[in-house]
Amino acid sequence: MVREVEYLVRLGPDDRYRHKDIREKGRIVSFSIQLETLVEKQWQPIVRYDCAHGFAHRDLMQKNGAVTKTPVFIHDYNDALTFAESDLKANWKVYKERYLRG
Repeated sequence: MVREVEYLVRLGPDDRYRHKDIREKGRIVSFSIQLETLVEKQWQPIVRYDCAHGFAHRDLMQKNGAVTKTPVFIHDYNDALTFAESDLKANWKVYKERYLRG
């Protein structure tokens, strides 16, 4: 059985992360978790973890549109998703400050 899970978690008044995963038989087969901040009334992505290219990785966004992709060397998507959630919850303020500084 395939199940899709999607939700938002508010981190601050102008900050949230968007969670989406697809599970098959209790195992994560695909995921995306994205930190977003409100800038001039628009939600802007700051950091995204996903497995869109066949491997778990982190995308760090910059205000100018540049994206830095870094592999996450965790091959099990369940563990990679747990790592991504923990990182965003612990470091969202640092990511936001880096993004806003440019």
